[in-house]
Amino acid sequence: MAEVEATRGMPADSLIVFGIVSDIDIMDRWLPGGLWVSGDGPGTLEAGGDLVPGTGRHEGLFRASEEQLRVEWGGRDHPDYAGWLQVSDSAGGASEVTVHISLLGEAESSERAAEVRVLLDQSLDRLNEEVTRRVDDAG
Repeated sequence: MAEVEATRGMPADSLIVFGIVSDIDIMDRWLPGGLWVSGDGPGTLEAGGDLVPGTGRHEGLFRASEEQLRVEWGGRDHPDYAGWLQVSDSAGGASEVTVHISLLGEAESSERAAEVRVLLDQSLDRLNEEVTRRVDDAG
């Protein structure tokens, strides 16, 4: 099993950041290019794109808990893939986001894990830009 984790500071309060990361309708703004998601009813979403194995749309599980400031997901038709995102408060009205992805069918030193790490870093950069935009627009 390969696991990839990254943490990044965000320039906004944890509730603002959680509002962004838990909104399926705007996830395409910060998820890596080559991946799209859309809502598919309570607790589920659809995902597709070049980064998703196979062809066509794939159904996934999705849970967002505002009380825990946590988002969890997993592939329903790709059970070897799961992840979570945790938002926590930092000093001065900022927050921190930690994302953890488990690739259950992959070897620990796999090339796929390295690719996922790069995509995860890019996503966190894009999320930081989205959060910054939201804060700037509100100010």
